[in-house]
Amino acid sequence: MTPLPSAGRARRAVLAVALCAGLTAGVTACGEDPDAGTNGIGKLTAQEIENKARAAADGASAVRLSGTLVSKGGTYKLNMRLKQDGGTGSVTSKDNTFELLRIGDVLFLKADAGFWSHTDDEDGEEPSRSDEEVADKLEDKYVKVPKGDPAYKQFRGFTDMDVLLDGLLGMQGKLTKGDRTEVGGVRTVEVLAAEGAGGVLDVSLIGKPYPLRFTRAGGAGVLALGDWDKDFALTEPSKDETLDYGGQLPKTSGD
Repeated sequence: MTPLPSAGRARRAVLAVALCAGLTAGVTACGEDPDAGTNGIGKLTAQEIENKARAAADGASAVRLSGTLVSKGGTYKLNMRLKQDGGTGSVTSKDNTFELLRIGDVLFLKADAGFWSHTDDEDGEEPSRSDEEVADKLEDKYVKVPKGDPAYKQFRGFTDMDVLLDGLLGMQGKLTKGDRTEVGGVRTVEVLAAEGAGGVLDVSLIGKPYPLRFTRAGGAGVLALGDWDKDFALTEPSKDETLDYGGQLPKTSGD
């Protein structure tokens, strides 16, 4: 005859079943595989995951990049859609918001009159009448940025997919694997540099291992990356919306 389990053992068994049933999928304590239904990169080392994420980003045709970037020049909020032959979106600094549109090598800048004002903040000087006239003329127009203008390279960088990704996704220090997380409802795994002090990269566990969020080292901003490989149209503005200022832009308050 098989002895019946004691009441204490029975209660413990029921409690264990109830606990496992109440926990989310992927908890190894209940015998479930945290990598079930994923792309499997969670099993890799931190360096391997980072390499996979880099390769996925390098091979992508398009991306949306948004968030905050902190640099020596100030704090910028980015909301850019980028692909290999151009990009479009907005950049917000402390004082101004401006829009950028690049199609191939042709770069347009659109901003309000305040952006184009020549006000000297340090001296507190008011813009001259001619400055105001120029600002009014350029306000809310797609101004073509000449290639020879000093601002061309600076502004183009915000629209260059390869330049931005290479410059922004840099990790500093020894890499370790962090927690399983979620970004926008997508399961991810963290890669930490210098225990998080050198940056934290959240890499997708679903589909291609794209980087979905990057927390930059030293409080230098948090960036979200999405719409990977989703194409979008880059349309040149109409002639009524466009203004070709000439060989060089006026000095702006954003310079």
